[in-house]
Amino acid sequence: MSDNLKPALEAVLMVVDEPVTEEHLAKVLERPRREVADALRELSDEYTVQGRGFDLRLIAGGWRFYTRPEYAEAVESFVLDGQQARLTQAALETLAVVAYRQPVSRSRVSAVRGVNCDGVMRTLLQRGLVEEAGTEPETGAILYRTTNYFLERMGLRGLDELPELAPFLPEADAIEAESQEGVPSFDPDAPDPDADDTTTTEL
Repeated sequence: MSDNLKPALEAVLMVVDEPVTEEHLAKVLERPRREVADALRELSDEYTVQGRGFDLRLIAGGWRFYTRPEYAEAVESFVLDGQQARLTQAALETLAVVAYRQPVSRSRVSAVRGVNCDGVMRTLLQRGLVEEAGTEPETGAILYRTTNYFLERMGLRGLDELPELAPFLPEADAIEAESQEGVPSFDPDAPDPDADDTTTTEL
């Protein structure tokens, strides 16, 4: 392995704002993918052994530097000055439904939750946690799915690492069938009834 590969990888990874795949790094540095992959894992191990304040992780299909959890408080104090962006309980519930039933339409998410989720979905879209994923063939409704940013924030390599939560979710199909008429055609710009939800949780 060339002596300058690891420093080159460090230099590139210092300026990225999202995880970078091994394939992309190999192409940029004009090196074999296997050689790049081995170097990345060696760097990650070295940072751990050295007890550095950051580590190199494979998240959402790519590599990126992250602050170690034990130093999160110090980083938050510096960057956020004590202010943390949080999601409401309603937003977290909506995000969970999208994550486990994606691709899914707003009306189906609303049927599962039993309330209008349009305002919450707008928030999730703005935060970059969900994105449009085409339309539903039967109704033409826009479908939504989670993003790579969602995986990154959750510390997951892929959706297959989501915990087994299905037994705790409502039987969505049954709920939709029973309450289809009870879920109105919501105005996307209408006030969100969940907006008054005061329970917040940091994502």
